[in-house]
Amino acid sequence: MPVWLPRTQPWVYWQVLGVPSSRIRAEVVCERRENEAEFPYDRVHCAEDRPRLADLVDRGVRRLGARPYLHYLLGTLRRLHARVLHSHFGDIGWRYLDAARRAGVVHVVTFYGYDVNLPAANAVWHGRFAELFAEADLFLCEGSHMARCLVDRGCSPAKVAVQHLGVPVQRIAYRVRKREPGQPLRVLIAATFAEKKGIPFALEALARISAEVPIEVTVIGDALPVPDSEREKNHILEVLRRTGLEARTRLLGYQPYEVFLREAYEHHVFLSPSVTARDGNTEGGAPVSLIDMAACGLPIVSSRHCDIPEIVLDGVTGLLAAERDVDGLADHLLELARDPGLAESLAQAGRRRMESEYDATIQGARLAAHYERIAGERP
Repeated sequence: MPVWLPRTQPWVYWQVLGVPSSRIRAEVVCERRENEAEFPYDRVHCAEDRPRLADLVDRGVRRLGARPYLHYLLGTLRRLHARVLHSHFGDIGWRYLDAARRAGVVHVVTFYGYDVNLPAANAVWHGRFAELFAEADLFLCEGSHMARCLVDRGCSPAKVAVQHLGVPVQRIAYRVRKREPGQPLRVLIAATFAEKKGIPFALEALARISAEVPIEVTVIGDALPVPDSEREKNHILEVLRRTGLEARTRLLGYQPYEVFLREAYEHHVFLSPSVTARDGNTEGGAPVSLIDMAACGLPIVSSRHCDIPEIVLDGVTGLLAAERDVDGLADHLLELARDPGLAESLAQAGRRRMESEYDATIQGARLAAHYERIAGERP
């Protein structure tokens, strides 16, 4: 991982903790540290911990356009006698191909979403992906849609496997939401401010039902320090002002995982209508927040986008609308507001599905099996 660990990526933490320690010794290698108190782990090797001169050299290498920190990773692989290098995100896998090659280790790469769409954003990634697909041993995707995308981009189907992400379901309490007569419908939205998250469509749908159902909205997330994200934030704020939702919306910014869960228990619906952005960017897979929300018993309204239908089974564990379908989202929200029985049945089915298919321990055992199989095939 380049950074251990951003608040928006707790699902990487659950993967590391989920692999059975009796079979796998999982070590983390990163370039720098963040949020260590939220994601404590004893076996983290960080390039920033080296002498100052070595770090300055790598920073200089980055400015020259070369792949920084390669020698640090290579040395760590050798020192730990690693059998497998697991690179998180496709571009990171490409960046450290040479380290895996020189160390003679099996190379596993997990794609998560933005990385699947890199060739569409920059043609240079066509060649880089061809190199990555030829050299790395196994590519993991969080769902079947993303797996098909990798094959479409030139990866051998024999090298691609679906590995669902997991959350610690047994640590997440399941609670039935009870909305009293006349009580506002409390709706939670949580995402980085990016066009593919569909937040303006969520707000437009909420505005359409506000005349029939009193609502309160909470938004967890913020813009990244890049122009596209800042523009999306301005769009979101404009929609709030134009629709009159501003006074009924709390904007909490980024929050720790514990706060995200705590807020979930105070709401009646989780609204997450992802879309394909105008530049072609997509979720690739699905927001992991959907797994957390289904595990805690919060009914979900989302969209038929990428691998979301693999997590949210329409009409069974949640309700899905087409991308950008504001009327469809509004209809689903009204259904849940008017039918407490439907909301409860969706929540119960969602929890059962998370327990059986998206628990971190179950997925950790499957990840360990991938490591063992692919390492066993290498002399």
